[in-house]
Amino acid sequence: MSSHDEIEIARSLIMAEASALKMLADQLDGKAFSQAVNILLDTKGHCIVLGVGKSGHIGRKIAATLASTGTPAFFVHPAEASHGDLGMVTTNATVIAISNSGESRELIDVIRYCQLNNIAMIAITCRENSALGKAARVPLILPEIAEACPNGLVPTTSMVMALAMGDALAIAAMQKRGFTHRDFGDRHPGGKLGLQLQHVGDWMQTHKATPPLISANASAQDVLSVITEGRMGCAAVINAQNTMVGIITDGDLRRAISPGFFDKTAEEIMTSEPYMVTPQDRISDVIAQLMQRRITNVFVVDNGQAIAAMHLKDLLEEGYI
Repeated sequence: MSSHDEIEIARSLIMAEASALKMLADQLDGKAFSQAVNILLDTKGHCIVLGVGKSGHIGRKIAATLASTGTPAFFVHPAEASHGDLGMVTTNATVIAISNSGESRELIDVIRYCQLNNIAMIAITCRENSALGKAARVPLILPEIAEACPNGLVPTTSMVMALAMGDALAIAAMQKRGFTHRDFGDRHPGGKLGLQLQHVGDWMQTHKATPPLISANASAQDVLSVITEGRMGCAAVINAQNTMVGIITDGDLRRAISPGFFDKTAEEIMTSEPYMVTPQDRISDVIAQLMQRRITNVFVVDNGQAIAAMHLKDLLEEGYI
């Protein structure tokens, strides 16, 4: 097989899956979908996602997406459910069961349990008249379309549609719930995305160094010493009440250099009313402001007092950017 043939196989499969997704969008039952979203919103307990084989792998991803977007959820394998894990499915829960055929024998015990306990079940399946489709309170039906493999056996198009349906449920519920950027950040503190969604206060937990401070009436010589010792290229200027009233950066020093420089005070050199942040500010917002203002330093203040200093270079080195 030539590399050209391989590329054509890849393109053909991708196009087949794209066509399946378009068909799913075109044939989506809006009434059933809205009912399913409302069930998720009304769920007092957890949403439990189940599936066998490839449907199980898709189910794990859907459960993770639901959990990260405001719908508490976890995955349970149907076989384990039949051996005691049905105890995780409480009467205030909602079940999402995924099965292409709707006849997976491992789901039989789950279906019976949900029926006996009046537990809401949402089905994602290709067959409305299957055991799963009939048992579900809301069946979300996927178009019956051939799998994108030469033998028509490998779960491909069916799984892409199931995944898309699960993502659609999660995002629709998220938006109706009013789930915000901040809410997502609270549930996603890890990785590069999590770093950017952290608050300044989170960053301060591992950055406890005392920020460079200088009195407003300090001499220019003292300013040079504090900035040099602080090794951040800046210092916060404070008044007699320890309130931050300005900032002095390397740039401020260069602009202030003139005859009589050493006769000046910190207050005469400083930039007044500088950009400042609080521990409650989001790291991503701080980075955006630093970029927009074309500055590299910012002080964190609490009740007017400078309690930490952030540098754009450090944020870059630590993976926040």
